Amino acid sequence: MQSIPEIIRTIPLTNYIMLSSALFCIGILGVLTRRNAIIVFMAIELMLNAVNLLLAAFSSYYSDPSGQIFVFFIMAVAAAEVAVGLAIIVMIYRNIQSIDIGVLNKLKN
Repeated sequence: MQSIPEIIRTIPLTNYIMLSSALFCIGILGVLTRRNAIIVFMAIELMLNAVNLLLAAFSSYYSDPSGQIFVFFIMAVAAAEVAVGLAIIVMIYRNIQSIDIGVLNKLKN
């Protein structure tokens, strides 16, 4: 049975690039078209995971562990971002009873 790095090397790198590009584009569409703040955060997380997938694929393909280290730090930053972002969304919901991004112009006053 093959180990995981050997299996990753047998799949062409272009497949990882296409999958990661598709996920990143879906994330961009989610950020640009949705008005719900939670869905926007999910789309941002999808974009970060697309970058993580590409970094891990390049790291494994070129046998360089630095890409996997970057993935670890990106996941740590993404976890912190989600914690802070959800706390902000909860506070916004408590103040204006909506998580619609279009309603956030009330916070300017």
